[in-house]
Amino acid sequence: MHDGLWRVFYTKEALKDRERVIERGWGEKIRSIERALRENPYAPPREKLVGEFKGAYSKRINRQHRVVYQILEEDRAVKVVSAWSHYE
Repeated sequence: MHDGLWRVFYTKEALKDRERVIERGWGEKIRSIERALRENPYAPPREKLVGEFKGAYSKRINRQHRVVYQILEEDRAVKVVSAWSHYE
């Protein structure tokens, strides 16, 4: 692994979300988001969230669903906390 890459990991619930996303046919989109997060989690397009997910960011899977993640700068890691709609 290239030293400049970020480590991406999922919470238990987000891993279930990821499986649902892939089952629905959006696997390539989520893998593309994962590659982008490994390269630079700060790169646009991203949305900084407020409310329940304050301090987290999201990237769009499709119109309804988003990957919601936290950046753990000190660990050079990205923690995915949701990969399903956080508006439901």
